[in-house]
Amino acid sequence: MRKLIEQRYVIKQNLLAIVGFLLFCYFSYHAILGERSYIRLMSLEREITKVSASYDNLHERRVALEDRVVRLRPGSLDRDLLEERARYVLGFQYPGEMTIIR
Repeated sequence: MRKLIEQRYVIKQNLLAIVGFLLFCYFSYHAILGERSYIRLMSLEREITKVSASYDNLHERRVALEDRVVRLRPGSLDRDLLEERARYVLGFQYPGEMTIIR
């Protein structure tokens, strides 16, 4: 009986340390492996890098296409570009001309 009372006294005396340790374990787990953890942050940063590179590539392609569209408008027609497109779409070529298909 005396041993049981001593054990309760030790538990009461160290209760704050035990609760503190359990809280530390809880927050450490979520800081490392949780939904808003450091590992998740690193994976999101890698994903942002990939998506931004893809966005930059698509943006460059869009700017190039917009430039070609502007040069094909009736107000600012680029005759060389028009000839290139017409020959590509209609399949025309000059006699003796070789076509290289990529």
